[in-house]
Amino acid sequence: MLSNIFYRDELRGLANRRAKADDFKTVRQPLVAEELAKGWAVAQVNASTSRLSKPKSHDKLLEDRVWILMYRMGFNDLSGAGGAFQLLNANDPKGPDNQIDVVAIDSEVAFAVECKSSETPKKFADFSTVLAKHAALKEKFTRAVATQIPASHKRVTRFAIWSSKIIISDNDRTRANTAGVTLLDEKDLEYYELLILQVGTAARYQFLADVLQGRGIPGLEIKIPAIRARMGGSTSYSFSISPEYLLKIAFVSHRARGKASDIDAYQRLLKKSRLRSIRQYISDGGIFPTNIVVNIAESRWLSFDRGKQEGDDKNATFGWLTIRPAYRVAWIIDGQHRLFSYADHPSAKKSLISVIAFVGLEPSEQARLFVDINAEQRKVKQGLLQELYAELHWDADDPEIRVQAILSKVVQALDSDLKSPLLGRVLKADDPRSETRCISLTSVFHALERTGLFIARTRKGEVLEYGPLWDGENQATLKRTVTVLIGFLDYVKSAAPELWEKGSGEGGGLTMNDGITVCLNVLRSAFHHLQTVKRLSLSELDAPELVEALEPFGRAVGQFFATRTPEQMTQFRSLRGIQGQTTGTRRAEEFVQNLDATFNPPGLKEFLSREKAQTTTQAFELLQGIERVLQSTILSELKSEFGEEEADWWFAGVPKGVRKKVDDRINEEGGKKGGRAENFDLIDYRDIAEANWQLFEAPLARGKGNKQARTKWLAEVNDLRKPVMHASKGQSLPITEEQVAFLDEIHRWLQSQLHEEFADTLIQGHEELREGRG
Repeated sequence: MLSNIFYRDELRGLANRRAKADDFKTVRQPLVAEELAKGWAVAQVNASTSRLSKPKSHDKLLEDRVWILMYRMGFNDLSGAGGAFQLLNANDPKGPDNQIDVVAIDSEVAFAVECKSSETPKKFADFSTVLAKHAALKEKFTRAVATQIPASHKRVTRFAIWSSKIIISDNDRTRANTAGVTLLDEKDLEYYELLILQVGTAARYQFLADVLQGRGIPGLEIKIPAIRARMGGSTSYSFSISPEYLLKIAFVSHRARGKASDIDAYQRLLKKSRLRSIRQYISDGGIFPTNIVVNIAESRWLSFDRGKQEGDDKNATFGWLTIRPAYRVAWIIDGQHRLFSYADHPSAKKSLISVIAFVGLEPSEQARLFVDINAEQRKVKQGLLQELYAELHWDADDPEIRVQAILSKVVQALDSDLKSPLLGRVLKADDPRSETRCISLTSVFHALERTGLFIARTRKGEVLEYGPLWDGENQATLKRTVTVLIGFLDYVKSAAPELWEKGSGEGGGLTMNDGITVCLNVLRSAFHHLQTVKRLSLSELDAPELVEALEPFGRAVGQFFATRTPEQMTQFRSLRGIQGQTTGTRRAEEFVQNLDATFNPPGLKEFLSREKAQTTTQAFELLQGIERVLQSTILSELKSEFGEEEADWWFAGVPKGVRKKVDDRINEEGGKKGGRAENFDLIDYRDIAEANWQLFEAPLARGKGNKQARTKWLAEVNDLRKPVMHASKGQSLPITEEQVAFLDEIHRWLQSQLHEEFADTLIQGHEELREGRG
């Protein structure tokens, strides 16, 4: 016997209470102080009473969220407050019973859910006991539901454990699968809560497809006219069917689910506004001339009997298609909004929609077809394509492309794994940016894809040597990589916990794009050190052993960031892209080297040598000399050609775009750097020279080709000017000796090119620079 089960119409009051994140109660005024001491807060003050509130405990909140999810999905019968109670002996009404946290029943399925939660992520210590106790009730539960709430067809019974911040091991997952118990977690709950907000009770179709995959649906086998054809090398069927029927067997693979293990997730989440407008279109009698595109997972769900037709068209065959319905057999590739707009609509049963059903497409082919269809309609963001890389290339023949597919899932796993220090911090295509969710998937992807971590050496497309993170095949490599990265980043976090939590907030910088890239760059250097200095064969170490070997490096990187002053962190954040990443990496490597003198990654010695040579100072002085001479030459020629008055040479000789930029700069800086003549950028001189080529070809043209090619040197000097001028403030990379030599060459060349009247000025400036360098 199953007790404390009620029809949904009797549960509206309970639903209202369970939907709230707080508990409420009303007490008389003399008792308020006592309740406040117990953690309650005053929500409302009345004449003789006060209404108090208190946040629900994490375990109660999880039970309420799961229960209200089932209620909003439209299940007919649900457990009441405190859960349902399963009598262990049906012949003894007063005998012992077992409590079940959440029960939800309708005509097709009966769910029994055990909820387990924790305030902070922790391992599920007594999983085996909980699983055994829960699974032991299944037979009694099935009989009780069939007896007490009869249905026209035999129901499917599903037992589940729904967890929040509980880490379940792979072995325990295997035990649950063997026992027929579904495991659901916080990500699943968030996804279905979000889906409910978008589609209402239609989320139930997606939920059933998810937890009852492949289970047959009694009483729904149908036979319909169809055309069989070959499209793109795959078998396909074209037919019309009712939306109500397709909804029951369909499934949409949404990326919002947020699980790296979902290799085949490529669809964006449904949008409520779009569903509303399409529903109105349906209500107004609208029809859809285009097909909904689906993939039938296996041919065993279909059978086709050829019909009579005229002619002998080998490309298309008319006949009768029998569909043996089951949950999650029809994967929606395109048309999810059209289909779900029919959910709970009066026309869902009597209307017909056109369908093209492929059979047995691999997930990568489904994703590619999805991108092809939607890219033509300009609906797929570039960020989404980055996330879809795994779905598109998971089974690629080229091992390097396959590695990139694995990496796409690695980064998503770092965002979703409960053990990950980057949990909820990776910014994906549809995520809102925040101070903590501010690390782009692309930045981590690029930091990891550089040569050596997975494939060390290749020859003509053949892999000669694998890297330390490769583990034989895709899933194993994904698991090994995620384990190692979580372990390494955990060491970093443990050494700089406060800085780690700040994200992009004030004083932060570690858990941002450049900060995480620095961590991963040092990880690469640590691998190199372990292989070349410690002589370890990293590929022979299992993931936990590799994590252990990386501990001193991870902690050192954390200590490096933790010991940065606020001014140094501000300086680090002021550098963007490759400059910030390279400078930060070299500084962190230098910090590790101070702790371990044998740590000498490639490039560090040269970096430190360049700093000692003070190349940036030399480059700064050369650039100032070049810029002074260019300014004098350009202005002199313009005034000579168009007139001494500013109104003459400014409008006749300076391009409009440069004029606007100079005036904007003067306005922004309040004229503090002088007038127009003093506010040109070095690159502006190139635009002026090209606009007045007849004046400046002789003195400023270098090399051969058109004027763009012959003034390219100005762009090259300007590219060096940017890091050099920042370096003068201690905010950039040292300049190489080769780059200093290039500036010196330009300086000398200008001396020989410019008008004789400026030669004395140029020679004097060059000699002063030579004396300054000693």
